[in-house]
Amino acid sequence: MTTAKLKSDLAALRLALTLARRGYGSTSPNPLVGAVLVKRGKIIGRGWHRRAGRPHAEIEALRDAQKRGHSPSGATLYVTLEPCCTHGRTPPCTEAIIAAGIKRVVIGATDPNPQHAGKGFKILQRAGIEVLGLRRHVGALESGDMAPPAKLADDCAKLNEAFNHWIVHRTPFVTVKAAMTLDGKIATASGESKWITGPEARAQGMKLRQGSDAILVGINTILADDPSLTVRAGTVPGAPRLRRIILDSLARTPLNAKVVSDECAGLTTVVVSKNAPKKRVAALAKKVKVILVPAANSKLKTENSKLPLPWLLQTLGAENVTSLLVEGGGEVNASFLLGGLAQRVAFFYAPKILGGRDARKGVAGDGAASLAEALQLDEVKWRRLGADLFLTARIQPAT
Repeated sequence: MTTAKLKSDLAALRLALTLARRGYGSTSPNPLVGAVLVKRGKIIGRGWHRRAGRPHAEIEALRDAQKRGHSPSGATLYVTLEPCCTHGRTPPCTEAIIAAGIKRVVIGATDPNPQHAGKGFKILQRAGIEVLGLRRHVGALESGDMAPPAKLADDCAKLNEAFNHWIVHRTPFVTVKAAMTLDGKIATASGESKWITGPEARAQGMKLRQGSDAILVGINTILADDPSLTVRAGTVPGAPRLRRIILDSLARTPLNAKVVSDECAGLTTVVVSKNAPKKRVAALAKKVKVILVPAANSKLKTENSKLPLPWLLQTLGAENVTSLLVEGGGEVNASFLLGGLAQRVAFFYAPKILGGRDARKGVAGDGAASLAEALQLDEVKWRRLGADLFLTARIQPAT
């Protein structure tokens, strides 16, 4: 492959990646996908997956080409994710690609589902279509160890890190988010926390909510702040709405709390234990969804939690919650982080020092017994948001 051809392929795939990101917050439980059609060196069609149940990116690109008066026959299709090959809410994209007469397909990432991975490639190849991927499992765009294709392949894979985790493990991808002072405090001893960070950081926090299927807090957050736990701007009409999960083992959530009494009450789930007063549980159940933890799951208790979080994650995963944003207090955050249940952190740091033995920590719990047991972070990225700093990183799995 010539250098010019490689650059052309990479440029088209980068455009497809940009298109895919337009679906942010709207496609769950489906992945973000973008597609571009090129014929004789010119772009003839573009598309991205807009919402679950709507046409996939490949179909959108084919329709766009036809609307513009272009025949896709003989064109090259650039798509960020391996085309689907099974029937779901929509027919397989592989069938449409073959029927359209596409001669070449360049793919950014493989379908992470072990039951499907690579099948789309093989179906297209059997139909006589040239298939190229950024990884070496199929014909590769890479020449030696060229960095640009490898970087783009990583970008295509990371675009759907939550979906990839969910489709393989069937539990949500968990991000723990906290806004802290430089000394790691999320509130004063009296509970005052508004506002530690500035408007730019809070806007980024809303963006994290927009990209999540559900948000989780503990009962103490509800009692102290009475938060709305909604996405206040940026949502796309028709997109899935943010679910609200409350860890409340004794059903103490007030019936007049915002998460119980506002117009989004139907999106609230309160998780209670068998020890919760039955009258309280019944009253909550009239307003919101209540999950009673089965007694058989008491053995799944994590060290720092009164509720069986592994069981809860399995339950949410079965309900198509692909991504969960934890915005709890120090104990809830510790339950997920130190319990090995989180995959990413999103920490905001304000240029403030609160101090105080009784000020509330962003991560509490019993903590690590030694430095060797401390959580290790990978893929660390820092951003400046106004006067604040934003840290996002993957959590290394425990060895």
